[in-house]
Amino acid sequence: MSFSILGTGMYVPERVVTNDELAGLVDTSDEWIMKRVGVRQRHVCTDQTAADLAYHAAVRALENSGCQPDELDLILAATVSGETVSPSVSCLVQQRLGAACMAFDLNAACSAFLFLLDVAAGYFARGKAKKVLVIGAERMSRIVDWTDRSTCVIFGDGAGAAVLG
Repeated sequence: MSFSILGTGMYVPERVVTNDELAGLVDTSDEWIMKRVGVRQRHVCTDQTAADLAYHAAVRALENSGCQPDELDLILAATVSGETVSPSVSCLVQQRLGAACMAFDLNAACSAFLFLLDVAAGYFARGKAKKVLVIGAERMSRIVDWTDRSTCVIFGDGAGAAVLG
């Protein structure tokens, strides 16, 4: 790919849900979850949206890269758990950052961040962008079935972002 990662950022909500807590909700145990998933705890939103998570990760990535929002040519976000289809998570982040660039989301679940990188590479290759912010953000706690032990033990909430140049 024809770009470099200039800076990264991440954000997770404060609330932590442990395997022992989940054992109080569904027929499971820390041992069962660790054997199948390898997760002891996950972060879960109490009042934040996927866009909130994305925004905080984006701010950290921008700070880490030394880039300002007005330097961005494109914002790309990946999520399957945004609260609205329109405005998209990327557009909500764009507004909060005060950026004046194009922004759009991709919805492709687990592989979406890789697709974001590929889309960004295309913009760089065509000379249409010099700096791109890519964000993966999920608030799976909003859509997971907390009574289904085969899925509720896997998912948590959080976001990661990278500034590419």
